[in-house]
Amino acid sequence: MTRQDTPPATVDREAGSRPGVGALARPDRLRPGARVAVVAPSGPVPEERLKAGLDILSGWGLDPVVAPHVLDTHPTLDHLAGADRDRAQDLTEAWCDPSVSAVICARGGFGAQRMVDLVDWRAVREAGPKVFVGYSDVTALHEAFAVRTGFATLHGPMVAAGTFLSDPRTQESLRATLFEPESVRTLGLGTARALVPGRARGVTLGGCASLLAADLGTPHGRPSARGGLLLLEDVGEEPYRLDRVLTQLLRSGWLDGVTGVGLGSWEECGPYEEVRAVLVDRLGGLGVPVVEEMGFGHSMTALTVPLGVSGTLDAEEGTLTLDVPALR
Repeated sequence: MTRQDTPPATVDREAGSRPGVGALARPDRLRPGARVAVVAPSGPVPEERLKAGLDILSGWGLDPVVAPHVLDTHPTLDHLAGADRDRAQDLTEAWCDPSVSAVICARGGFGAQRMVDLVDWRAVREAGPKVFVGYSDVTALHEAFAVRTGFATLHGPMVAAGTFLSDPRTQESLRATLFEPESVRTLGLGTARALVPGRARGVTLGGCASLLAADLGTPHGRPSARGGLLLLEDVGEEPYRLDRVLTQLLRSGWLDGVTGVGLGSWEECGPYEEVRAVLVDRLGGLGVPVVEEMGFGHSMTALTVPLGVSGTLDAEEGTLTLDVPALR
């Protein structure tokens, strides 16, 4: 798919500005018995964790099916769940299967960037919107769905991720979003508080900060976050590396026109007071509301947050309130 194929719903154009962030097409909610395909676009998947996650989905009344290459390993690169083309084929075929209502990633790690351009995005777009769930490295695919298809997605826990397997609140957040999305239109944990006060409206986008920075300059990278409520989190990045990532986003102009910023977890990124100092220094000058510790990402409790849906970020309340449910 070329840039000319980008659906109009993905951008709001303003005279003399870069394309901005517009609301995306929401998929239908799930019903009991819905078939859910599990794919592995990134790192290798521990079989015992996969089975435990599938059991949770089955307990919700879903019919989970595992894509053919989910348990593969790359012949020479052991950080990848099989060959790039096979992982891309699994995603394409799962999405284009009319019996499948949702596609959920098994885990993150690294590898989505290697396979993202091998997905048949034209076929995916023609198949229409479906539920897509993942986070971390899957940020590269969230961005691709937004830019290349115009579909909203869910930044949420993955089937074989430790948080999903162990934390009931994480499980319930995803379950409610999938089946009863109107019940979770206001998002945020009690830990959330304002770094910069105020209220802002916009369309949600974001994910793992380092993956967003890595997408800059790629052929189908989102040109701007203008008009968006940006949701950021990361894992394993020391404060000086987070500084570098955020500085890159700032210097590129990608953050120009962002309306507000919601921050999730920064696991294994060093002492939080040091991380917080970087966040204040790099994001405080945007002149928009910024909320910290909202409860999504690599944290012990990981809320499911929709991407591509309009809403209001309230820094004083520490909440993100959606204009419409995440799913129809």
